[in-house]
Parts: sequence; C-alpha cells; structure tokens
Amino acid sequence: MSLSEQTRQLTENFINSQSAQDQATIQKAFKSIAESDFGARALRAGDKVSDFCLANAKGGKTSLSALLAQGPVVVSFYRGGWCPYCNLEFKALNDVLPQLQEMGASLVGISPELPDNSMSTAEKHALTFEVLSDVGNAVARNYGVVMDVPVVMRPLYLKWGLDVPAFNGDNTWELPIPATYVINTNAEVVFAYVNKFYTERLEPSEIIKALSSITAAA
Repeated sequence: MSLSEQTRQLTENFINSQSAQDQATIQKAFKSIAESDFGARALRAGDKVSDFCLANAKGGKTSLSALLAQGPVVVSFYRGGWCPYCNLEFKALNDVLPQLQEMGASLVGISPELPDNSMSTAEKHALTFEVLSDVGNAVARNYGVVMDVPVVMRPLYLKWGLDVPAFNGDNTWELPIPATYVINTNAEVVFAYVNKFYTERLEPSEIIKALSSITAAA
C-alpha cells in the first residue's frame, strides 16, 4: 500500500470514529486550512537555503552545512512524534533510507518538539536518520512552512492528549507544514513538496527521482 493510500485510510477511519459533533469541527478546521495562505511564501525549487544548526536526538548538534559537505540533503519537516500521519511517513522514509544513502544523500527530520521529545520519537520508531529539534520553529519559519493549528481544533487536540504547546515548550499552537526539500551541495533547493493539508504526504519515490536528477546533472 502506498503512503498516500495509508494516509487516506487513516483519515477515513479516524473521522468515522469521532462523534457527529467532532466530525463537524474537524471538517470546519479543514475548511479553514483550505482557505488559508499557509505555505504561500514557502521556499521552492531554485531558492537558496541558509545554514542551520539544531539539537539532535543524541544530545549533540547537527548543521546543514556539515551534511551538505558530504552530499545532497533531504529535509523533512514534521509536526511531531505524536502525529499519526508523521509516523506513517517516518516508516516510509526509514524504509528507503538505504537507497537514499546509496545515492550519497543524508536525511533529516525537523520538528519543533523539545529535544527530549525528539529523542523519544527517534527511539520509539527506531529511526536511523537524524531527528532535529527546531524549538520555536525558527528554521521552519525561514523556509516559510509554519502554520497554526485551527482554533476550533485545539480543544479536540487537548481531549486527545495532544498538548502541542507542552510538547514544543512554548505557548503557541504553531507547527510546521509537513514539507520535504531536496537540497544540493550548493545549498540550492532542487525539489520542494509543501502541502498545508497535513493528512497528505509525499511518496518517497518522488524523493528518489529528485536525487536522481542531481546525479544526472553531475
């Protein structure tokens, strides 16, 4: 089953499991996201990216420049280890990681979760790629991929045990749009996937295609 099929099935099952009132709230939130301009100013193919240095799940720091010195980098912004859609994407990315590495690329996941929560995410899902903590969404903001959890959804999140401000160590409900960037060694974006509809995710095969284009151009 493709990642898209998995996420679609997850959405259907989840919505159907909710009360009629909560389903109406969820649909209202989806409508507000559709009408928003989230991601409108996101970095796109051809843009240059700035360096960043973030805490990793091992208690150290990881910089983009150090990774680019070794080869292309795939950057995946995710909402948090609590997000079931992110968890499906994690598994799909982990499965193709050996192939990405054979192509000379590194993969990093970036979320606004506190370092301890990022570490828990990496351990829980046995991730073999770097998971970085972008507290305050500074890097996500630089990439133009920050969005707010719709106000109508916040009580539901709390009811479901998803205290986003607590996970992230701030008092906001800001999260990154799930976005994927393929960056070449010149710090240039060669491929960008930005989708404000967080229930939809990029197929890993598209990442492989983008990396293949870098190899072909070399």
